[in-house]
Amino acid sequence: MQSTPDLVAQVTGVPGLDLQGITGVAERRVYDARPAAHEDSYGLALKAARDCLEKSRYEAADLDVIINASITRFKDGSDFYFEPSFARQLAAELGARSAIHFDISNACAGMMTGVYLLDRMVRAGIVRTGMVVSGEQNTRVAETAAAEITDSYDPQFASLSVGDAAVAVIIDESRDEADRIHYVDLMTCSEYSHLCLGMPSDRTEGIALYTDNKQMHKRDRLRLWPTFHADLLAKHGRTFADEGFDYVVQHQVGTRFVEYVNAMAATEFETPMPQSLSVVEEFGNTSSNSHFLVLRQHLRAGTARQGRKYLLVPAASGVVTGALSATISSLGV
Repeated sequence: MQSTPDLVAQVTGVPGLDLQGITGVAERRVYDARPAAHEDSYGLALKAARDCLEKSRYEAADLDVIINASITRFKDGSDFYFEPSFARQLAAELGARSAIHFDISNACAGMMTGVYLLDRMVRAGIVRTGMVVSGEQNTRVAETAAAEITDSYDPQFASLSVGDAAVAVIIDESRDEADRIHYVDLMTCSEYSHLCLGMPSDRTEGIALYTDNKQMHKRDRLRLWPTFHADLLAKHGRTFADEGFDYVVQHQVGTRFVEYVNAMAATEFETPMPQSLSVVEEFGNTSSNSHFLVLRQHLRAGTARQGRKYLLVPAASGVVTGALSATISSLGV
């Protein structure tokens, strides 16, 4: 574990930086750098996959597909892997030798994208069960940012909020309304693909980001989800209030980001938001697996109840937004 004051002590270019006040992150988990610990991106993903299988009724050989969604792909120390894919290596090491395997990349929406693809594959009858996994060794970028940033609006600022984590989830065919993904859909606003949502949150009303002669105000970017979700529901004659969500999980950029998006959504949907779940204060932004880390921690602690309806909202560079609606009754954590 690394506290925010410990990280700020490494930031020499911005004296008096109130990182915790801006992001709400008090601490984050940091990988064990000893080679014997095997806590590079791959090692973390492997541990999460094994833990997931231990809590599942399935064996590795039962998996029809493995999808890796890691942004960071460090293995064997500092080697960054593209081929062979992490999914292929994980399948072999786990013993899922007949599983389809592939990696995907969609920034902080990576694991959500993996679930989107696996959900479609199960519904289409292509596979019966599969795993989506992500291992993120993010604090390397935090260390670089701490050494290089020169002011609190440096483009690398968001890197100071990250933490290391790995999460895996197994999905199969639902046979019970009390335990299923109702829908998952994503949208990419590719016109602004070079933009990052993780900007400092203390200038929310003032940041206008430009691409050529076009601009997208940060406030408008945060409206992408409510607009997209409202349109998605309208196609089925429903409203946000009709969904009856018990919990909402936003991407864990920072506490102020989560609060701001929920407040804006309440205005846009004209209805109060469900209870917001978060772990960013303790774990930081764990990028592609943040939503599923939130689920694990709150279900394990009993602060989120089984059998309730959850809404997961991605927010990623791309710019990616969307919605995942699920009722969760038997998720082993």
